[in-house]
Amino acid sequence: MEKIKIDLGARSYDILVGSDLLSQDKIFSGHIAGRNVVIVTNSTVGPLYLNKLRCSLKLAKSIITVTLDDGEQFKTQASLDLIYKSLLENKFGRDSILIALGGGVVGDIAGYAAATYMRGIDFIQVPTTLLAQVDSSVGGKTGINHPHGKNMIGAFYQPRGVIIDISCLNTLPNNELSAGLAEVIKYGLINDFDFFLWLEKEMDNLVAKEPRSLIKAIIRSCQNKAKVVAEDELETEKGIRATLNLGHTFGHAIETAVGYGNWLHGEAVAAGMVMAAHMSLKQDWLTDDDFQRIKKLISRARLPVNPPDLSVDVYMDLMTKDKKNKDGEINLVLLKKLGQAFLTKDYAKNVLDATLRTKSF
Repeated sequence: MEKIKIDLGARSYDILVGSDLLSQDKIFSGHIAGRNVVIVTNSTVGPLYLNKLRCSLKLAKSIITVTLDDGEQFKTQASLDLIYKSLLENKFGRDSILIALGGGVVGDIAGYAAATYMRGIDFIQVPTTLLAQVDSSVGGKTGINHPHGKNMIGAFYQPRGVIIDISCLNTLPNNELSAGLAEVIKYGLINDFDFFLWLEKEMDNLVAKEPRSLIKAIIRSCQNKAKVVAEDELETEKGIRATLNLGHTFGHAIETAVGYGNWLHGEAVAAGMVMAAHMSLKQDWLTDDDFQRIKKLISRARLPVNPPDLSVDVYMDLMTKDKKNKDGEINLVLLKKLGQAFLTKDYAKNVLDATLRTKSF
């Protein structure tokens, strides 16, 4: 088992990475002993892993479960209210603890419920998808979607711990695995060129779910995110944490425009990263060889390199609502070179327009 620390002073916590962690009582006992526990999961993950998790919570005072519908389209206020309702009906107080068992949607909703119920209760992330394990479960971003924009309602709220059981990936559908690989590739592009080189060598093994490769990719991704979050927990104007959003401004616009759930988050981010790389190419920051390497790696991960057919007006309407924007200008995370991302509004507007008009890269 590998331990990675998120160093945030009083809000510090550990990420544990290993195999069959859900079956190990000792991992959970320090968090849940003598406490009321609510497990939030969904209709897909619950039947697979809920009983195993419950068996590891023997020291809990009581356990209740909230099962949400599965999918990005259910990352809504209605799903959030189901958690509040269950907590209130069972008279759970501020000393209770919430466990998020599922992918990024479950983790984001459950984390936001924990952040806001009685102005804050403890919660633990138990991510079961690769995307959640390498990205959304780490760093304290929680929230729900709105019809006019993804992740527009939420809070920064750190968990008490993140428990990554790679055994859960055995049941993960191939398209969900690929969606997670989009976020893995992101770390190589934004600040870890050596990792990018490793991914070029190991991508076929990752797609095949080779355990050693997956463990290394998860650990390296979490280490990268831990470093960034420790430097810029609340995504300040320094722009350090914003680099984690490479491809996300385009990707979130794609998800919202086509309808939540029709493109997986990682699929939209993959196409978004190609769009960001294309802009960086046209700004003469990347070479054509760099651009082709990015496209090839994303394609080898079985992810889309081309966006859906959306108009420039649709993109612009949604991108102007992005949380990174300031003074009415669209801030984008672009690439100075492979392994070096930065947040900027200083790009040629005709380059953005040309990228948005391109249907096939």
